[in-house]
Amino acid sequence: MKKIYLSLLFFHIFFLGKGIAQKAIEFKGDNIVIGQKVSILEDPTNHLDFLSVRKSSGFIQSHTQVPNMQLSTSVFWLRFTVKNESSENNLLLSLEYPILDVCEFYFPVNGVYKAEKLSDTNSFEKRKYKHQDFIFDVKIPKDSITTFYLKVKSNEEMVLPLVLGTPQKIAENKLTRDLLWGTLIGTLLVMVLYNSFVFISTKDISYLYYVLYVLFIGLTQISLSGYTYRFIFPNSPVLFNMGIIIFTGIGGIAFSLFAESFLGIKERMPFMSKVFKFIILLYSLTIIVRLLGYALISYRMIDINALVVTVSTFTVIIKLSINGYRPAKYFLLAWTIFFAGLILFVLRNLGVLPYNNYTNYTMPIGVALEVILLSLALADRINIFKAEKEKSQEETVKALQENEKIIREQNVVLELKVNERTVELSESNNELNNTLVDLKQAQIQLVESEKMASLGQLTAGIAHEINNPINFVTSNINPLKRDIELMFEAMAAIENLGISDSSPAKKQKQIKEYKEKLDFDFLTLEIRHLIKGINEGANRTAEIVKGLKIFSRLDEDDLKRASINEGLESTMVIANNMLNNKIKIIKEYGDLPMVECYAGKLNQVFLNIISNAVYAVQKRFGENVGGEIAIITSCDEKNVFIKIKDNGIGMDAQTQKKIFEPFFTTKDVGEGTGLGMSIAYNTIKKHNGIVNVNSSLGKGTEFILQIPISFKNDLIST
Repeated sequence: MKKIYLSLLFFHIFFLGKGIAQKAIEFKGDNIVIGQKVSILEDPTNHLDFLSVRKSSGFIQSHTQVPNMQLSTSVFWLRFTVKNESSENNLLLSLEYPILDVCEFYFPVNGVYKAEKLSDTNSFEKRKYKHQDFIFDVKIPKDSITTFYLKVKSNEEMVLPLVLGTPQKIAENKLTRDLLWGTLIGTLLVMVLYNSFVFISTKDISYLYYVLYVLFIGLTQISLSGYTYRFIFPNSPVLFNMGIIIFTGIGGIAFSLFAESFLGIKERMPFMSKVFKFIILLYSLTIIVRLLGYALISYRMIDINALVVTVSTFTVIIKLSINGYRPAKYFLLAWTIFFAGLILFVLRNLGVLPYNNYTNYTMPIGVALEVILLSLALADRINIFKAEKEKSQEETVKALQENEKIIREQNVVLELKVNERTVELSESNNELNNTLVDLKQAQIQLVESEKMASLGQLTAGIAHEINNPINFVTSNINPLKRDIELMFEAMAAIENLGISDSSPAKKQKQIKEYKEKLDFDFLTLEIRHLIKGINEGANRTAEIVKGLKIFSRLDEDDLKRASINEGLESTMVIANNMLNNKIKIIKEYGDLPMVECYAGKLNQVFLNIISNAVYAVQKRFGENVGGEIAIITSCDEKNVFIKIKDNGIGMDAQTQKKIFEPFFTTKDVGEGTGLGMSIAYNTIKKHNGIVNVNSSLGKGTEFILQIPISFKNDLIST
């Protein structure tokens, strides 16, 4: 061991003579930022081992307080020598940059170098010091000199603030940093919660975009500082590393949406609105690239996006501020403060500004001030809207007062004219009332006349329809009575045989002979057939009575919900007698909702149209077959449609124009009153519906009825 130690000492003295060892860092007890006292070696091949690195003469002295390696795929080796002039033997080296993929610290133990390896790709729980920064033990006896090496690599930009200090001083520094970051996080959470409540109250989409922006810009900041690795993803380093880009990307999208909505860019600067949509696309592509695993490319894209969004935002807010748009001035102030904090942070990383507690927090402080000012800008915009609303209300009140004055003046003139016209109108009104009474009376008489004509036409048919099934029932009663009597006799005979003293075999034989004599199987079959016939006749009678009841609708003067399909079925039951079994009825009923209507009046409309269709078909085909009547129903969201189509004689254009006129008819004298279609037309109009007629002479006629599903709603809208 002693020989090894002497060899290392000789090796160290030899290379000091070569001029590659840098001046030792003199540690006296206080924390020291050692960035300017380290030498740096870049390994583009990523293959140099530790022995090769120690022999290398390619180390270059750092001239910045915080070495910045930018974005690179290379491995970097840092070398520094420490002379311990303090009373502490155990020191700590803190690398306050938590997003390194490789961080290996090489230190001598009894003359042999050993390595301690940390990485943000490993679980946080494996670390000795539970902090997101890379912290290593540096053991140097008092008044001794030791050289150390640090190997680093990352897919991100590498900024390496190296601090050497005692455990107590390092711990105090970390505590102060945690407190400051806790204050920033608390500020951002307050802004998120407050503006979330405002969004819920106002429904202003700008507040939602603002909340998302603050939330994800906050997550970005605490990810860059390693707090998400420490507290949110301690066992998921992959999520932590991906989150840095994803949080930044979503924050950029939210900011673009917020700026466009808050500043009204689409209305005020249409071209820049397209630019912001392009920015949203760029951020979305960046997120996708990171999810696909291209970390280095995604960081380059983030840099490009940041440049584009910065230039675009300043272009918009400066132009709108010059134009006097007040919200843009707030936005300009907030964005300028944020940008200033970012510039100071970059200058610190470049070594232009010193690394201390003031320059370390310029960017997070800028973010906090930005979100506070943007929140105030949102509140101010509400005040602007309120002032504009009050001004508009004042103008409205003035206009109303002016209108009131004009109306009062006009009322004086109008009152005189009204008085003059009142006498004239009163006389005319009396005459009109008398005329109206006469017309109503005539209308009632005409409608009743049409009803009586329809009832007279249907009475014989209904009686015939009911008489057929009733006759079927009565004709089956006597045979059924006879068969039941025979059954009773058979039961009595079987009962007597059952209580006789004959043997079971003899009883069975006698019963079998009796059943054959009686033809018991046929008797049973006949009874069932007769009962089935009676049942069918009774059901048919009940169906006709039900159809008549539905058709008649004793409550037809009441507005109620009814089934159009059911009404059509009841009408066909009533009109069945007119068909003479020679007209084919085609029914295509759709799935209709219940319709708010005067059901009895609609049934009368259906009957009038079907009666005319039967008449037209019989005129064309006479007693021959071939006549058809199709009834089709359907609906949409607001209306139901009833199509009644025949292949009868049809109508010419002149007849179609007059079909709904009272007393117009093409039937022979005594076959119609000419009021049926007029009543049908007025009934559909009363339901706020529409009647359309399509007809061709010699080919047939089609009536299309359109009826609103909700009578009242349609009436209100009308």
